[in-house]
Amino acid sequence: MRIPIQLNPDSAEPLYHQIEVQLRGMIVSGRLPPGTLLPSIREFAQELSCSVITIRRVYQDLESEGMLRTRQGTGTFVAQVEEPEREQYRQEAVAAALRTAIDTALQLHCPPIELRRMFEEELIKRLTDEPGPSRKGDRK
Repeated sequence: MRIPIQLNPDSAEPLYHQIEVQLRGMIVSGRLPPGTLLPSIREFAQELSCSVITIRRVYQDLESEGMLRTRQGTGTFVAQVEEPEREQYRQEAVAAALRTAIDTALQLHCPPIELRRMFEEELIKRLTDEPGPSRKGDRK
């Protein structure tokens, strides 16, 4: 199975962190459903052109969080993630992205009212441009 991880070698974030964040997001969002068999550590490292140690660390971290389960001799599988954990991850991820955007705006001396206007314009644009009925009806 090919897992669509996008790595940025120029990022200040370590590779293991980039992989872990993206893999966690796919698990929590349901894009990788419970029971999905992940590639072996060696296969995944080769696919992403990184070290086996990097993937081992990602798998161990996610297993300690309860997101993955390893069965000796069988492989590593996506675990069942309950709704409270999904909701907590969603809120934390969105809050972190908003903090980054706010930090950028403050560094550029963007007034709060302009930032609010820009946020609302981008939100409306995304909700009306994205295909699918589930997005357009979400506006509040």
